[in-house]
Amino acid sequence: MSGYISSRSMAGWIGFAGVLIVILGALSVVQGLIALKEDDYFIPTQSGYLIFDLTGWGVTMLVWGIFLALVGLALLNGTSWARWVSIVAVSINVFSQLGFLGNSNDYVWLLLTLTFNTIVLYALIVRWHDSQPELQAG
Repeated sequence: MSGYISSRSMAGWIGFAGVLIVILGALSVVQGLIALKEDDYFIPTQSGYLIFDLTGWGVTMLVWGIFLALVGLALLNGTSWARWVSIVAVSINVFSQLGFLGNSNDYVWLLLTLTFNTIVLYALIVRWHDSQPELQAG
């Protein structure tokens, strides 16, 4: 009986991770839209944080956010390929957020996105196989 409760618990974590990935995707879309609409919202510092202009960054974040949201929805459906794609995408997202927001003064935003990414990675890496029966049944 305790194995069943454990698998239901982990299936809940994976569902939570799927929802967080969709939220991270939405945050990236918003970040991309801000970069496209407000040219002076992201102001480069002396150390700089953009490889290209804000329009390119905005389009990149917009596409990336849509991709993350779609992967999150696939994860909510319990597909196993979505787990590995999510792990890679969230890992890339950690470094992109560190590279972009790490050079700014938006520490709360950076802390929030890094916390979400860490929770997603935890849910996807710890005991995935124990939750598979519950994910497939639900």
